[in-house]
Amino acid sequence: MHPQSRQDYVSVSFAGQGNGGYNNSKQWRRKSCWRKWKQLSRLQRSLILFILVILFICGIASYPVFIAQLRDTEEDTDSIPHVLPEASVKGRPPLPEQPSQRKLSNKRGPPILQNRIQKKGNTSDTVARDKVVDSKNGKKETGVISWQGTEIDTDQATEGTKENKEGSRGSQELLSKQADASRLEAVQEAFRHAWKGYKDFAWGHDELRPVSKSYNEWFGLGLTLIDAMDTMWILGLKEEFEEAKAWVAKELTFDKNVDVNLFESTIRILGGLLSTYHLTGDIVFLDKAKDIGSRLMPAFNTPSKIPYSDVNIGKGTAHPPRWTSDSTVAEVTSIQLEFRELSRLTQEPLYEAVVAEIMKQVHKLDGKLDGLVPMFINTNNGQFTHQGIYTLGARADSYYEYLLKQWIQGGKKENQLLDDYLQAIEGVKKNLLQKSSPNGLIFVGEVSHGQFSPKMDHLVCFLPGTLALGAHNGLPADHMDLAKKLMKTCYQMYVQMETGLSPEIVHFNMHQGSTRDIDVKLADRHNLLRPETVESLFYLYRFTKDHKYQDWGWEILQNFNKYTKVSSGGYTSINNVRDPDYPSPKDKMESFFLGETLKYLYLLFSDEPDLINLDKYVFNTEAHPLPIWPSTV
Repeated sequence: MHPQSRQDYVSVSFAGQGNGGYNNSKQWRRKSCWRKWKQLSRLQRSLILFILVILFICGIASYPVFIAQLRDTEEDTDSIPHVLPEASVKGRPPLPEQPSQRKLSNKRGPPILQNRIQKKGNTSDTVARDKVVDSKNGKKETGVISWQGTEIDTDQATEGTKENKEGSRGSQELLSKQADASRLEAVQEAFRHAWKGYKDFAWGHDELRPVSKSYNEWFGLGLTLIDAMDTMWILGLKEEFEEAKAWVAKELTFDKNVDVNLFESTIRILGGLLSTYHLTGDIVFLDKAKDIGSRLMPAFNTPSKIPYSDVNIGKGTAHPPRWTSDSTVAEVTSIQLEFRELSRLTQEPLYEAVVAEIMKQVHKLDGKLDGLVPMFINTNNGQFTHQGIYTLGARADSYYEYLLKQWIQGGKKENQLLDDYLQAIEGVKKNLLQKSSPNGLIFVGEVSHGQFSPKMDHLVCFLPGTLALGAHNGLPADHMDLAKKLMKTCYQMYVQMETGLSPEIVHFNMHQGSTRDIDVKLADRHNLLRPETVESLFYLYRFTKDHKYQDWGWEILQNFNKYTKVSSGGYTSINNVRDPDYPSPKDKMESFFLGETLKYLYLLFSDEPDLINLDKYVFNTEAHPLPIWPSTV
């Protein structure tokens, strides 16, 4: 026990300044603390300073994680749906049964597969459908937050509940149509924003550099403008179209001393001009197509009839790349749709003859693996080179696409093309298909000298759409089954990334016990605004009418807006899809973002089957629709 305190008086003295009275000033306290600090030994002072430095470093390191946790918590709260359930909208199947709501992981790195689907799926239609409910009730839209061009509706809670109670079939159909209309408007707005950047900073040049507000020249032929013209027509952007048409008519000339790539100029320029001619009927586009087509012909003057990769369209000369005498197999076998159509329009058979000769030679060449072709072919002897490597990615991809599409373009009469295509698909099934772990995603890998590699380019995501197109044209039903499985995989290449955008290349895990399906190497984390996944989503939706494909495309568009949109105009490729805080812009907008990506998104969100009817048109590999030839029987 403590003894009781004594009741005597106690005298207390305080050290002061001047008069010796009590002084609690800040200056006095600082001096007192400094004396105490000086009384400590050098070891004690060093130890305290070391601890403070460690705490400071830990604070800096933990700050981004804290911010990410805060954002994830906000997103988790926002992801709880307050709108009409998917299952109650006519024509839209119910979503798979989801596990009960729970707080998602805040850890950096790929989120758990099911959680990412649940989180993103719940929000994919919220914006469009909530806006529809507001417009339906005659209300002005309120509570809309704009962040980097992405509009997020914050007034979700009450209107969705009202719509859910109505239960009217007619109103449900109207809701679905108006939601689709808002998505179409979102694509138009994205195109206008991209076009603004091009018009302001790169008009008449090949590619926009949106971050530096400048341009990049490749061929010096207004590549983005020509590539985008039929997109503007399809999207109904008549004012922008007329501006571009005036430039083509008055400014575009091919009489230039410049080397162009045969493949790229064929699919982008020749294909774009032919497509725009067919959609508009304006002869100026056909005249320009004839001009560039004739100037590309010197590329076919080789000993083997396998064309050179490069042509000087002003001098009329052609040559292989400086480092090799080889051409890429995909490039020489993916120019046929365009030159065949040019022959049909001009009644000049030479255009079709030179590209048909390529297909005949490739058909009979040795070096294939169950219909799969190597990536290179020699322009001198016409033989495959670098044999033993088989991929559906870069340098081989569109060979398989054009086998099917030439068969369709010509009225399904050229059986050699069909046979090569069917054999190649069987070769894919036999040699390149595998499953990932732990979720069993079906993917298309590569074979190198007998060894399988679980590497898959984003370019391979053209395949689901091509398989679906073949099934629509009477090919085996299991092609559609495979298309749906691969479509799911391509979608996962987006949703398993922190930005919701796919990298250029992924590697799939195949070992039992893997915790995630997809790995991405540092050098492969860039996104170039590529179209292949949304291209396949368009085909899958057009043939199945399963609205989940539209929802997936809507998520992708929102993430393009969030991470690649540049405020002054345009969209930029990014270097790192794994870092949502700083995806690292590459400062380049490829022409195919306007020519393909936005066009396929618009067609995906449209429910008009005659908007580029797939029984009347076939798309080239740059998304330019060309007519299927009428039957002569």
